[in-house]
This record gives sequence, C-alpha cells and structure tokens, in this order.
Amino acid sequence: MNQPLLRSEERFHDQSFRSVALRTLNAFAVDVMTIPNANDLFWYVAQNVVGKLNFVDCVIYTCDLDEKVLTQSAAMGEKNPFGRSIVNPLRIPFGQGITGCVAQNREAIIVEDLLEHQSYILDTKPARSEICVPMILGNRVLGVIDSEHPDVGAFGSAELEILTTVAAMTSAKLALLEEAELSERRYRNLVEAHARLSRETSNRQALEAELFEARRLESIGRLSGGFAHDFNNILTVISGNLDLLDEIGTASDTTAETCLLDARTAATKGAGLIRSMLAFSQRSRLEPGPVDLQDLVQSTLQWSKQILPDTVNVTVQAADTLSRTQVDRNAAEGALLNLILNARDAMPDGGHLAFEIDNFTYAFQQSGRFSTQLSPGDYVRLSVHDTGIGIAEHKIQQIFDPFYTSKPTGSGLGLSTVYGFMQQSGGAVTATSALGEGTTFHLYFPADVRTEVTSR
Repeated sequence: MNQPLLRSEERFHDQSFRSVALRTLNAFAVDVMTIPNANDLFWYVAQNVVGKLNFVDCVIYTCDLDEKVLTQSAAMGEKNPFGRSIVNPLRIPFGQGITGCVAQNREAIIVEDLLEHQSYILDTKPARSEICVPMILGNRVLGVIDSEHPDVGAFGSAELEILTTVAAMTSAKLALLEEAELSERRYRNLVEAHARLSRETSNRQALEAELFEARRLESIGRLSGGFAHDFNNILTVISGNLDLLDEIGTASDTTAETCLLDARTAATKGAGLIRSMLAFSQRSRLEPGPVDLQDLVQSTLQWSKQILPDTVNVTVQAADTLSRTQVDRNAAEGALLNLILNARDAMPDGGHLAFEIDNFTYAFQQSGRFSTQLSPGDYVRLSVHDTGIGIAEHKIQQIFDPFYTSKPTGSGLGLSTVYGFMQQSGGAVTATSALGEGTTFHLYFPADVRTEVTSR
C-alpha cells in the first residue's frame, strides 16, 4: 500500500522534505554536466530526481520535430517495472488527454481528482490526482514530465515548484546536448570538407603534373620529329652518294674501302636513330593488324633467348580469356624487346623476369596515373616485371625522355620508342619502381572486344 504524502502545504514547510529536495536538485545540477545524451538524461530525471522526491510515479514524454505527437521515453513506478526498457511506449497526440493538452497549451497543470476531469483517459489502474509540467526551450516544446498518485489532492504548489525547476534544468541540458551535437556535426562536416578539398587539390595537382608532362613530351616529340625528318633527308643524300661510290668501285684502294665501310656503318646507325626518333614523335609508319599478345610474348621470347642469360628465370602468366588488339606486330615486338633488354641490364647477377597479360577496363574515376592521356575503354594490359636494381623515384618521370639513359653506354632511345609507339597506337605505357626491388612496366593496348582468345 502506498504511503500517503503530506498535504502540499505541509510539505512545503516540512524541513526534512525541503532538505531532501535541495540535496536532490543540487546533485542533479552537478551530475547533469556529465550526462552524455538525451536518453540517459530522461532516465536519470525519472529515477534519480523525481523518484527521490517522494513521487510514486513519473513518466517523461518527448515530442517529435513537428510537435504533433508525444512518445514515452522514460518512466519510474509500478507502471514500468522493466528498468530502463519501455515495452510498447505510449504515443499521445498533442491535445489528447491531460499530457497532450499540457504539450499543446504549454502550461503546467495540477488535477486534484482525475475522475472529475474530462480529459483524463482511464488506465488499467486508475490514479486519482496528476501533475504535468511542459519542457520548453525558447518557442519549442520538447516534451512533458508527468506524475500520477492514487490519492486525491496529492499535488500542490510544492510539487509544482519542484517539477517546474526539474523541467527547466532538463530543457537547459537538452539545449546543451543539441548544441554539442550541432557542433560535432559542424566539425565532421568541416573535416569532410577539408578532406574533400585536399583530395580535389591533390587531384588537380596530379592532373596539372600529368598535363605538364604530356605537353613536355609532346614538345620534345615535335622537336625530335622535325629534326629526324630533316636529318633523314640529309642522311638519304649521304647514303646515296655512298652507294654511288660503291658502284664506281674502290677495290684497288684499301684505305678508301675501309672509309667507305665506316661511313656506311655510321649511316646505318644514323638511320636506326632516326627511326627511333620518329617512333617517339609518333611519325612511324605503322601497319596495325589483329595481334594475340600472348602469342606475341611467346614468339618474342623464343627468338630473344640468345640475349637472356641462364641466370634470368622467365615466366608468362595470362588470363583465361584475352581480347585481341589491333597494333603493328613488328613495332610491338620491338617495344617488347626494348623492355627485355632493359630488364636484362637491370639484373646483372640474374633474377626473375615475369610477363602478365590480362584484360583491363579504364574509367575516369580510377586513380591510376598514366604518362600519356588514356581514353576510357577496354584494353589488354601487358605487364613486364623484373627483380633488378630498380629506378629512383625522382628519375622515374625521365625514363621516357629521348636520349635519357642511366647506362654507361646506350642511345637512350629505347624507352622513348616504346612510349611513342604506345601513344601512336592509342594506348599507354606506365612504370613503377623501387630501388632494390625491381621495376614493372605496364603496356595498355586498345582491345578489340569483338575477338577473344583462350589462354594457352
């Protein structure tokens, strides 16, 4: 049986009640600063504040953003014996029942006898008196704090003063929690915006670097192409005169014959350099045709065995099905041979040379970087990896420049020829490397998706 409360007027002047109320509200004022969220706040108020002020029942309702419906969020008393869990929380529209009217009118109410109040909604265990106080923040209704009692006239000015104070403190804490959540959301948005700006800045810098590199190589290509074209005309005259001297005959003059042979050898080397420069400047005469890259790799390795020492282990791995590509087979073999020679020179003590072939689809949103502009589409990718000495990071962007070489001897046109051929063929070549770990070249050949071959 419930212990009857003192009359409100008696309680208001009762020293022990005032002491309990003061200690409870002081404790609430201290603890409220550390309560982390609204749910914990509601349960604390119901159980640790109202529950300790000699109220036998307390229900806290919160309203939706549209301020149309109240929902039971926390409770204390016989009607909620489930601790901090509410089974089937009650929902009350604004204007319905006593709590709904308090939320709608934004005014506290004390009902001395519920059975005589027209707005009272009968419960399975009817109460006789009720007090309900709104939680208001500015011009918003956040919810209500409601308490019922089985006795008539159980609530008065003392309870109203206490619950109004509790409602005000609860509303103030809710305002702080909302502000903290808003600040956290603003901070997260700021962090996301900063990260997005950083990514955009990095992408822009990367694109600018790629554009600069493409323009630089294009300028070098134009210069090389123009020089090669003019020099080829001169070399044609020189070679023609050498042929004429050869027809006249210099067999009786050994010295002249030796000089003629040296001149012809030099002219042949010059013609080779011109072909390489024309390839880099994308002015080679290519004759594209259907090519199976796996077959191309196998055949190139077959006749290049003589240039690879036994200390180099060669493997070839291909996808189960591969698209064909439309390229100049001879030029493709030349490009592959250049990469094989580079790999051999990078592994003087032997190592592993691996070829991998697969289908590849490129899209704008991919983060891969290419030394030339690669259009979105389908490609057949040929990867050539060696376990050699590797290339320093600051030199990796220079390796496709004509006449650049890190070797004691060499023309420096091998990789630039590969670059020009791939670009002229509508593809691209990229390189990744790490000192002491080796180098990988990726050749992207435009795929003829209409034809496929099965890996052998």
